[in-house]
Amino acid sequence: MMKFMIVEESIYNIFKKVGKHLVRHGYNTSHSGNISIRSGGKIIIKRRAAMLGDLQLEDLVVSNLKEEDSSSLIASTELGVHRAIYLETDAMAVIHAHNPYCVALSLIEDEITCIDAEGFALYKKIPIIDVEIPAGAYYTSIEVPKMLKNYPFVVVRGHGIFAKGMTLEDALQYVTGAEQSAYIRYLTLMTGKPLKRDFSKEKDFSIW
Repeated sequence: MMKFMIVEESIYNIFKKVGKHLVRHGYNTSHSGNISIRSGGKIIIKRRAAMLGDLQLEDLVVSNLKEEDSSSLIASTELGVHRAIYLETDAMAVIHAHNPYCVALSLIEDEITCIDAEGFALYKKIPIIDVEIPAGAYYTSIEVPKMLKNYPFVVVRGHGIFAKGMTLEDALQYVTGAEQSAYIRYLTLMTGKPLKRDFSKEKDFSIW
């Protein structure tokens, strides 16, 4: 018989808020994507096939950080990616979302240069990686942590974004910030007109 740890209500409320935001604003479909936090030697992660926009307390699974356990059977199918990120980076929270404009640009570009003032000041660029099977956990668990050692986020070509943070709110800010810059870049490219100002060519630029 499998026994599962109970998640504190305060942690559940954060998961619910972030999950609802991701779905409401179009970053994920009803059941797609996954979010997690590191808690000591454990990972708290969304249950497999749970509705991200309407998470219930029982939809949060507590699994071992370093090895498979009974909880792994019902955890998100991308649990292995989250494990690898926590073990190889300084992440304390991880969000995987299917940002439409990040995904669209990943199909035609090798990296997304932020051309808006805020995006360039904060991120400069959004890295993109190719993996053999983009929607699977095995290859992404190898390649994604490599990028998250140096960047707060990375887009897997054709699939979606992985973002890290000290909290889920931190990771959410990176997910939404990346999508905002990708959206502005996409709209600008659609006009076919040259930029009046190219922030990527400016030195020591800051909006703060």
